[in-house]
Amino acid sequence: MYRFARAVANVTGKAVQQVRHGSTVPQDFHSKYGNTVLIGGAVFCTAVWAYVVTSTGIVWNMSPVGRVMPKEWREPEE
Repeated sequence: MYRFARAVANVTGKAVQQVRHGSTVPQDFHSKYGNTVLIGGAVFCTAVWAYVVTSTGIVWNMSPVGRVMPKEWREPEE
């Protein structure tokens, strides 16, 4: 029982030291790379949309009124 109590005290002491110094050894992926991945995704998305808007030749939201002429009406042949 004495060994167990000493081991628990040792582990608890190390945990307190880590919390006091603010250093926890295992870091998860999000805390390590989260902001970098977010910024990289935003830059990539902006770059792709900038290319699409400027280089592909797509005409955006242009109204066909006045350009599209209806075909002449034909009576169906019997």
